[in-house]
Amino acid sequence: MEFVEAVTQRPPLVLGVDPRPGLHGQAPLAHIRRYTLELMEALAESVGAVKFQAAFFEAMGPEGFALMHELIVGARVLSLPVIVDAKRGDIGSTAEAYAEAYLKTYPGSALTVNPYLGSDALEPFFKAAQQSGGAVFVLVKTSNPGSGLFQDVPLASGGALYLAVADYLAAEAERQRVGGWSRVAAVVGATYPEQVGEVRRRLPHSLLLLPGLGAQGGGAIRGPGLLNSASRAIFYPNGRPNLEEAVHQAKQLLAALTP
Repeated sequence: MEFVEAVTQRPPLVLGVDPRPGLHGQAPLAHIRRYTLELMEALAESVGAVKFQAAFFEAMGPEGFALMHELIVGARVLSLPVIVDAKRGDIGSTAEAYAEAYLKTYPGSALTVNPYLGSDALEPFFKAAQQSGGAVFVLVKTSNPGSGLFQDVPLASGGALYLAVADYLAAEAERQRVGGWSRVAAVVGATYPEQVGEVRRRLPHSLLLLPGLGAQGGGAIRGPGLLNSASRAIFYPNGRPNLEEAVHQAKQLLAALTP
């Protein structure tokens, strides 16, 4: 099934997996593996997708990177849509390799990408998503406090730089429609609710991934195609792994997102 079709049939909450080995005892990778698999199984009916933050797995070395791929497979076995949060962005030939590694290797999955290098660096991801039934979440307005340094730069033509990115994506989003929604999606921080509305008006058929729910201070934002993502708030409730409390936190967040 296409990523877009799968995720829009599910709850609007995304589970972010950002593992910290120091919180997982003497055999951290084994515990992260067990804890994540158990949590995904427990939340299989409560979340719309699982977002794996590649950097935290890469930081654990080759075994950690292999673990991320194992957990991606585990999520797909549970019929959970997958977003790899790797924020890839490079020149065309390298972008093609990244697209092969993440979108074509896992058909029907999604990848976050950085638009800073321009259209030729984005096109390989769009093409791979179309071929694999996946989706591409392009960074538009990120959740971090310093995002405005470049993203909010005013343009001579009016508006800010992040809105120019959204405007560029609009045409490609229409070309990549899968029914009511598009494979070309955007990342807009839940910490900037006003900007979520601005981007939605420019990208009416794009899924919007809204990171920052919970620990970063973002609040729940309801609306069609809005995927609210929580990482630490669910994965490490009260600052540590706790399966029962994680399930409880997810249910609370989901209640805030649904009527």
